Amino acid sequence: MIFRVRNVTRNTLLGHAIAVANTSAARNKGLLKQSGLAAGHGLWLVPCEGIHTFFMKFAIDLVYIDRKKRVRKVVRQVTPWRLSLCLSAHSVIELSAGAVDESLTQPGDQLEFVAA
Repeated sequence: MIFRVRNVTRNTLLGHAIAVANTSAARNKGLLKQSGLAAGHGLWLVPCEGIHTFFMKFAIDLVYIDRKKRVRKVVRQVTPWRLSLCLSAHSVIELSAGAVDESLTQPGDQLEFVAA
């Protein structure tokens, strides 16, 4: 399933083509086989409290959210060979680098997921 993710608090669009990885196999594969991520595209890992970028070929932005889809933490420009955690999160959205700044997303913001 593909979602449009809107930041309701800021009235901005976080992504228009966010795929869901809600199985162990899909979460393990993640974005590892991709050579890049187009603007507006991303991957929503459910459930997930942390990610790694080992073997990735590009930087990503991360938005950690709780069960109510409220932003708990944002991490910008995560380069390959890094780890990131947010133990209070239920899931994380991996986005193209720069998406967090473009959408003005901050901790505390409310997100809305709509099937695309």
